[in-house]
Amino acid sequence: MSERSRAPVTAVRIAARPIWMIRLTREAPRLILCAVALAGLAASARYAIDPPRVSRETVSGAVATPDRAAESYAVLFARLYLTWSAAQPDAGTQALSGYTGAGVEPGFGFVTPPSGEQRVLWAEVVQSREPARAKHVFTVAAQTDDDGILYLSVEIQRGREGVLAIAGYPAFVGPPSLGPATVAAGLPEVTEAALVTVVRRALANYLAGSAADLAADLSAGAHVSLPGMALSLESVTRLDWLPGGRSVLAVVQAQDTRGAQYTLGYELDVVRAQGRWEISAVQTDPDS
Repeated sequence: MSERSRAPVTAVRIAARPIWMIRLTREAPRLILCAVALAGLAASARYAIDPPRVSRETVSGAVATPDRAAESYAVLFARLYLTWSAAQPDAGTQALSGYTGAGVEPGFGFVTPPSGEQRVLWAEVVQSREPARAKHVFTVAAQTDDDGILYLSVEIQRGREGVLAIAGYPAFVGPPSLGPATVAAGLPEVTEAALVTVVRRALANYLAGSAADLAADLSAGAHVSLPGMALSLESVTRLDWLPGGRSVLAVVQAQDTRGAQYTLGYELDVVRAQGRWEISAVQTDPDS
C-alpha cells in the first residue's frame, strides 16, 4: 500500500439552516446596538417630560425639624441679657462674657441703669424662622418682674462643627400676630346615649386620676396618662363628632379641690368592640 493511500481522510458535513437564522446571526450585533440606543433615547425623553421631583413632604419635614439645642441657647441668652441689678452693674456683663466675640461690645452693649433691678420669671421661644442654612432667628417671650412680658429676637448660628453662637446683637420686637380664640362649629352632636354615658364616665375617672375605674372603659392596648391635678367633673356641656367619625370632642365643666372652676375641651378616640363603646385615647399620646 502506498503512503498516499495511508493518509487520513477528513470528513466534511453539510448541514442545512433556514435563511432567516443565517440573517439573524449576522445582524444580531447591529440589532442589539439599536435596542440600547432606543432605550437611552426613551429614558432621556421621560426625564425631559416628567423629571423626578423631591416630594413636598420631604422638604417641609426637613424645614420643620426644630433645633432644640439652638432654642435652649436662645432662651438662656435672653434670660441672662434681661437680668440686671444696679447694685451689681458688672454682673450682667460677666454673665454674658461667654457669648460675646469679635466685634461685639461687652455685655452686648447693655448699660445697667443707675437704680433698680430686673429678673426674668420665665422665658420660652414663641416663634422661629430660618433665614439661611444653619441660621435660626428666635423670638423669645420673657416674663420680667419689672417690664412685664418682653419679646427679644435672638439670632443663632451653627458653626461647621455644630458649635452654637449668637450672630449679632439682639432686638426687642413685638409679639407674634394674635387672634381671638375659636371653637369648632358645625360639628354633628353625639346622640347615642350609650356613647355619651361612656365618655362622661371615662372623663370623670380620668380627671379624678382613678386609673383602675378608667381602665374599665379603655380599649385593649390603650395607653392613657393621667393629669397631675385631680379634678371633679361637674358636667359635659358639649359632645360632638369630629371629622372621620372615630373621635369625639367633649367640652366639660370641672372643679379642683380649692373650688376653682374650669371649662376644658378633650378629644377622645372611641371604638366599638363587641357591641359596646370603648375609649382608645384621651387628648394626648403619652408614647409619642
